[in-house]
Amino acid sequence: MTAAKLFKNIQLALRFGRQNGWLALAKAVGTWLGTVLNPLAKINVTSQYDALLAPAFGTPITISDVSPISINWFIPLVGKGAGGHLNIFRFIRNLEALGYKNSIIIVGQPQPTSALLAKAQICQWFFDLKADVYLENDKNLPPAFFAMATSWPTAYYVKRFKSCIKKCYFVQDFEPCFFPDGSDSLLAEDTYRFGFFGFTVGGWLTEKLRIDYGMQTRSLGFSYDRDLYQKNSAVRKSDGFRRILFYARPPTARRAFELGLMVLRMVCQQQHDVRVVLAGWDVSGYQIPFPCEHAGLVELNELADLYNRCDAALVLSCSNLSLLPLELMACGVPVISNRAPYTQWLLNDENAMLAEPNIESLAQAVLQVINSPDLAGRLSSAGLAFTAQTSWEREAEILADGLAQLAASSS
Repeated sequence: MTAAKLFKNIQLALRFGRQNGWLALAKAVGTWLGTVLNPLAKINVTSQYDALLAPAFGTPITISDVSPISINWFIPLVGKGAGGHLNIFRFIRNLEALGYKNSIIIVGQPQPTSALLAKAQICQWFFDLKADVYLENDKNLPPAFFAMATSWPTAYYVKRFKSCIKKCYFVQDFEPCFFPDGSDSLLAEDTYRFGFFGFTVGGWLTEKLRIDYGMQTRSLGFSYDRDLYQKNSAVRKSDGFRRILFYARPPTARRAFELGLMVLRMVCQQQHDVRVVLAGWDVSGYQIPFPCEHAGLVELNELADLYNRCDAALVLSCSNLSLLPLELMACGVPVISNRAPYTQWLLNDENAMLAEPNIESLAQAVLQVINSPDLAGRLSSAGLAFTAQTSWEREAEILADGLAQLAASSS
């Protein structure tokens, strides 16, 4: 292989990793290496799904064996800064304050080195929890009244787990849309037919799972960390530039990275005093067609200052919203997003600027906000008022009430 071809292959690999995620790249490289090192070996495409058909595990129990306020949370490997894990741990922490006994079971591959290390990482990367942490192969997995799936792969573990009374599903997004139509999307979709009770983040998911799959569901809402996110105009730069934050995550297709770039290119062509702040991923290796500042992955305690330096924010979503719009609103930043059922359960024409999901409409929406101080001020005030009404503690109480009703109906 020539040096030029090697360089080109490396570029292609890095591009694949940026577009599909580094875990997907690692899997692809592993498959390629296995073929190179053993040309006679055949590619095994089903081994990654072995856990889906593994035998049931755990010892069957009765209601008298466990407390009705005990929960086993089955979660995937924890990553630093992972928003989905952060939401799970927030609910666990607030349920602990309500007296619940929580256990965390990390399932899937790869596995942490030890449960002790996993617990330390959770406390370091997020916050302290009382919950004990276990790995999927631990022989002393505790029984619990509730077993809670938190993603489609974990639902297959909960389906096979026998040491519980009631099986539930904490659903933060419609995961089949994470994949092209195919095996993964079908396997993810089937988990909604397992008969679990669904606690869903937002009303859009509640109705979709109830209507399309016949699930029993209960809706939970979002809030924000009041200690982190507050309006602070003192950090605004006085350099003459207006700043637009863009939630830029190319590996996460549902956040519409490419569409956002085209929208903001049109904005910057018309407004030369605009600087776009790219946050959420390291995109410094991408050609960005407008003046920008690369914030990349930002530490939680630095996000509020970053948001407060911005005059507006473009947050796109092709599925359920992330926490970002609420956190931006809590800092007084006007939010622009695409109009869709999965955004409008939280955002509306009072607290955000919504536009049809095309380049021209979204660019016009951004321009309206940054060029109209009255509009920006109204959206900022409405966003602050809206977020002030939210509460993680209240959402945990809604979850606890749902669990209590399930426990009562099981006795």
